[in-house]
Amino acid sequence: MIAYCGLDCSKCDAYLATQADSDDNRIEVAKKWSALYHAEIKANQINCDGCKSKGRKFFHCENTCEIRKCCISKGVYHCAACNEYVCENLAGFVKFAPEAGKALEKLRH
Repeated sequence: MIAYCGLDCSKCDAYLATQADSDDNRIEVAKKWSALYHAEIKANQINCDGCKSKGRKFFHCENTCEIRKCCISKGVYHCAACNEYVCENLAGFVKFAPEAGKALEKLRH
């Protein structure tokens, strides 16, 4: 379940809370992410079946994630398959989420 950006959706707090259908977990994730990302995230926004699923997606991933939008527009399954790998947008993200960069490097080779 590697997302376009290289994150593993199966390890994502929103994905885990959704799959467990746990409102308590959604509340905890919303609190954690609100503090971490300096944003107001509500528990009812914590619903995600994975970045590439046809189901529910976390609102950021579905609506504002530039990496996801880029991959979809180029028809690539993830950034590692892009001929512009590593672009400036991805490089900035990987600084924030180095585990995503490591996953993409594995996919690249």
